[in-house]
Amino acid sequence: MSTVESKPVVGVGVNRVDGPRKVTGAAPYPMDFGLPGQAYGALVQSTVPAGRIVRLDTAAAEAAPGVLLVLTHLNAPKLERGPMTGLGVSPPAPLQDERVLYHGQHIAFVVGETQEQATAAARLVVAEYEAAEPLLDLMDPRAPRVENPWGLDHSRGDAAAALASAEVKVEATYKTPDNTNNPLGLAATLASWDGDRLTVHDTTQWPSMVRTNLATVFKVPESSVRVLAPYVGGGFGIGLRVWPYVILTAAAARQLKRPVKTVLTRPQMFTSVGHRPHGVQWITLGATRSGDLVGIDHRSVSSLAMEDEDYEPFAAGSVFAYKCPNVFTQDRQARLNIPSPCSMRAPAEAQGNFALESALDELAYKLGVDPVELRLRNYADVHPVLGLPWSSKALRECYEVGAERFGWSARNPEPRSMREGDWLIGYGMAGVSYPWYTVACRAQATINGDGSALVRSAATDIGTGTYTVMAQLSAECLGLEMDRVRFDLGDSDMPAAPQAGGSGLTAALGNAIHDACRQLINLFVGFAAKDTESPLYGASAESLEVTNGRIHLEGRPEQGEAYTEILSRHGLPELTAQGYSTPSSPDRLGMALAGAFGAKFVEVRVDAELGLLRVARVVSAIDGGRILNEKTGRSQIVGGTVGGLGMALFEDTVTDVPSGRIANGTFGDYLIPVNADVPKQDVVFVGEPDRASAIGAKGIGEVGLVGIAAAVANAVYHATGKRIRSLPITLDALL
Repeated sequence: MSTVESKPVVGVGVNRVDGPRKVTGAAPYPMDFGLPGQAYGALVQSTVPAGRIVRLDTAAAEAAPGVLLVLTHLNAPKLERGPMTGLGVSPPAPLQDERVLYHGQHIAFVVGETQEQATAAARLVVAEYEAAEPLLDLMDPRAPRVENPWGLDHSRGDAAAALASAEVKVEATYKTPDNTNNPLGLAATLASWDGDRLTVHDTTQWPSMVRTNLATVFKVPESSVRVLAPYVGGGFGIGLRVWPYVILTAAAARQLKRPVKTVLTRPQMFTSVGHRPHGVQWITLGATRSGDLVGIDHRSVSSLAMEDEDYEPFAAGSVFAYKCPNVFTQDRQARLNIPSPCSMRAPAEAQGNFALESALDELAYKLGVDPVELRLRNYADVHPVLGLPWSSKALRECYEVGAERFGWSARNPEPRSMREGDWLIGYGMAGVSYPWYTVACRAQATINGDGSALVRSAATDIGTGTYTVMAQLSAECLGLEMDRVRFDLGDSDMPAAPQAGGSGLTAALGNAIHDACRQLINLFVGFAAKDTESPLYGASAESLEVTNGRIHLEGRPEQGEAYTEILSRHGLPELTAQGYSTPSSPDRLGMALAGAFGAKFVEVRVDAELGLLRVARVVSAIDGGRILNEKTGRSQIVGGTVGGLGMALFEDTVTDVPSGRIANGTFGDYLIPVNADVPKQDVVFVGEPDRASAIGAKGIGEVGLVGIAAAVANAVYHATGKRIRSLPITLDALL
């Protein structure tokens, strides 16, 4: 069975199908929902980073106008901790004891008739503490260490011996700070109970996981929980867990027997929904004088909350990024009195790539080899660990096409050699080898009596274009025009889907939709092939194709019939099929599963006297397999690049010592790139469809961000001769 379209719908830059709703303000985000009789929640947060609550006076808050409930550890229900998820253990349940583990921890939850009443009453709660000395320094030897919980440390060959005898060696330490996700839409939850049935509107990137989590916490069947997230105002990782405020909102709604809505404030976004962990990395590279890598030693330590789990192996990308016979990687974590870190766009790879690609640039200068050439000399044609060919890899083409479009050949390799007036000009680049990731997914496809299609799955669209791309794919698979297809998502009652994160949703969901549509067409063929009145009587699926809603003999559109005709003749209002996708494996395919690859080229300008730094332009050459929508795909890379510029130049979540307070928890103090900071961008896609995927696609949500920080730092060195190994790169470091 094949599909022939009258005009292509996959690959072209189709406008977002949800665009009109968003630009007219009609798209409902979690904080926009309301229910009759709803109350409002407000958080009370600790003002010390460590210790225990010895007295909690809630009398004034309880007596305040409009207050319905004040929950504390003294009266909160005992709750189960959420289950293990695909991204690790759920956060601890809130308000379970008197201990304080970080500044900003939820110590009470106030519910009022209005948001203003709840917020005012929350300020009346008085807490007295028995404070303890906090652990806030990553390198403090007293900070409990966590060793390799996911088994991702790696060793091949003898890295120590290879580095000891290497003809040329680079050894350096790199530091990356906390960054905070901060999507524009504030995190929000609206919870309502009908007996033991819970409905939640939530800022989540993973409705199916939230459903399982809340069912576990509140000891109800999963079938009794429904999670809705039709639109999410950005995510960048905050929606990959069920955070304590979500559980408190649902717990209060259950106790009050009325809906409760909680919307975090911007400062609470810095303490309540995760952040990128800070870390220190130590890298040693060894090479021959001709530039062949002989050894890599990459180690890291990163921050972790006292009683939470979030594992980010900074060094793991160094295992497969380059051809090298001797590699050792090790990642450790230090438990600190801080809010819980979590995934932030391109988790682990953003930090690890900065260190590895900066070190490679240092090695290139030490060898006197062009940075692009050094990477090509150490190109991994096969997977360095498995020894298998990649399911797809066009990184070499990324280097070549990116360098040509950027004009890399015009670069004078000598630092401080390129200048225009007061501005020192620097060219820098970085390679990106992003890991493959996908998990199981389900989808459902229906053809209605009027010939239109409805395709559904419990995924989310966090602004990446999932609504649009999956409608395109469905239209292609079913042989329909785009305007005849509706794709629905954001409802946990739909077939279960994985998270929008890790660059894994597009392939997993796309493959499930591909399967559902194939199964649906086979149902139609089954009816027609057994029907003596059908022009397709006796035909096999292999001899048929679909065009414009008609199933017909291959190459003979006149001998066939429409979906609507088959449904009508058999008295069917619709036909529905289920689809599934499961992760592939290298053993089964005989190939190494490939994620996205890329090469980033950056031009910076630095004022020689003032140290002012401006990024002038960025070229991103990306191998994302089959690009399902060039327009939304390009937007992903552009947006990721902006996030990478934030990481490189602006973002630093500052923890005050010894109070443990986030010192810059507002947009007035936490710097992010604005329009004036974003340079001219050129995005080019290269490569072929990925052989491990039925639809040929690879996720590109993360690859746009990875590599930008290293490319900027490398460009700064070329411009100024100053090697920056700690982010963000600020003016004082350049003076």
